Amino acid sequence: MSGMESEWPLRTFRVLKRSAVRLVGYVPDAGHKRLIELCLAERKLESVVLSTEEEGIGLAAGAWLGGARTVLLMQSSGVGNCINALGMVRECRFPLLMLVTMRGEHGEFNPWQVPMGQATPAVLGAMGVVVHEAATAQDVAPAVEAAARLAFGGYQAAAVLISQRVIGIKSFQEQAAQ
Repeated sequence: MSGMESEWPLRTFRVLKRSAVRLVGYVPDAGHKRLIELCLAERKLESVVLSTEEEGIGLAAGAWLGGARTVLLMQSSGVGNCINALGMVRECRFPLLMLVTMRGEHGEFNPWQVPMGQATPAVLGAMGVVVHEAATAQDVAPAVEAAARLAFGGYQAAAVLISQRVIGIKSFQEQAAQ
């Protein structure tokens, strides 16, 4: 992985800080591993491990009512868990910023990841979420900045889909070794 490819979590973290995000909700995910580590190390951020991604929608709503900005970190397979809860975001018009690491794309080894990975952009769009896609490591921080500006300035849901080409692919051999 080149230096620029490995820097996207740090550049994204800096965008979150500039955007005054104070709460990070996440389901543990290898694609977000470094970003999660940075968030956990930052004393000015509260990081909350979620049991399921849809809990993050309630977390973000409550935080907003309390005056705090939230980001949710999840994998594309978790987007399906959020569909009903995203209806609340649409009707209540509170800001929601989601960073989604994609699975089911180029080089995916797990066939169970493909259906939701392929459907994620359309599913989010159908629920009124504005979707930004980051196809390269260089695209991630600018996409997060644009999505944060829209979410927090326009009281809407925005998601950045971080391509599997950015986070890398896993193989059956890697999974067996773990």
